[in-house]
This record gives sequence, structure tokens and C-alpha cells, in this order.
Amino acid sequence: MTLLFIIIWICLITGFSLFGSWYSRKYNRPDALIGLYVAFVLISNILAYKIAEFNLGFYTFYSTAATLVFAVTFLLTDIVNEKFGRKETHKMIFIAFMTQVAVTVFIWLAVSMKPAPFWPDQEIFEQIIGFTPRIILASWIAFLISENFDAYVFSWFKNLTKGRHLWVRNAFSSIPAMALDTILFVTIVFYDKMPLGTV
Repeated sequence: MTLLFIIIWICLITGFSLFGSWYSRKYNRPDALIGLYVAFVLISNILAYKIAEFNLGFYTFYSTAATLVFAVTFLLTDIVNEKFGRKETHKMIFIAFMTQVAVTVFIWLAVSMKPAPFWPDQEIFEQIIGFTPRIILASWIAFLISENFDAYVFSWFKNLTKGRHLWVRNAFSSIPAMALDTILFVTIVFYDKMPLGTV
């Protein structure tokens, strides 16, 4: 992924996030932000299976294609928390989790269905859209813990700073939450598969 492509992704994600913020401010409702949050979580789950090259020109690294999209979920959590409170944020996280469960169940049912005898793409379909139970479990556990942690820490800092210093709340809730998500996911997926020092 070249720098231009990364910039396009960031612009798209920013545009959608700004729309959600505008909508919630205009109508004083979190529903657009919740919809975007759920969409970004589901998109991240789909894109997570692709490992992409991120070429910044001066530095190249490899990560899942979901990296840019999933990072925005923490921003949306903070926006909902700031405007509508922690209780609404926890509800949003729960809605996104239940949506992930529903999508996973229906994908599993579709993959398990006997294909039509003339349809040659069952194996490809399973490879692309199928899942590994351990990865799904790791994803769900990491998601629930890290997103709720982000919501709690953001709210705690908001009380501590008496509603000031938004950047402190954003940074000190989102960065540790993203690290926690990664640590939990990688540990659960690779536990007993690789030496702990490598994980």
C-alpha cells in the first residue's frame, strides 16, 4: 500500500467519522456514530485476514489491511463517550459485539450448507469467508476488553480533568486500549503455538 493509497484511506475514514460527528451534533443522537462503529468493526473483521504492505516512502511495514479502519473504532468510542456518556458507549460496544456474533453464526451456516453441484467455488468461498474458531474467540475477547477499557479510562480522565484536556483523554485511553487489544489477540491466537518470548 503506497503513501497515496494510505492517504486516500485516511481521507475516507475521516470523512465518514466527520459525517457521524456532524449528524450526532445536529440531531443530538448517537445512532449514526453507532452505525459507523458497527460497520468499521465488521469491515475490520473481514479485512483482518489480509496482510498488506504499508510503504510510507521512508519506511515499509506489514500489518493487516484492517489496521487503519480498526484504529478509528477507538476514536468513535471516544466521540460517543464525550457527547453521550460512558453508559451509551458501553451499549454501542455491546451492539457491535452482538453484530459480530450474528455475522459469524450466519457465515458459519452459509459455509456449512451443501453447495449446488454445479457451483465450483465452495473451497474458495470457505478460504475467503470462513474463519478459525480460535481467531474469532481471540478477536471477541480482545474487542470486548479493549473497547470497554477505552470507554472506562476515557470517562475516568474526563472526571479527573473536569471535562478539560480532550487530547489527554483521547491519547491516554485509546493508545493503551489499542495495545491491550493487540496483546490479548496475539497472546490468545499464538499461545502454545509459538514460544512466549516470540509472541
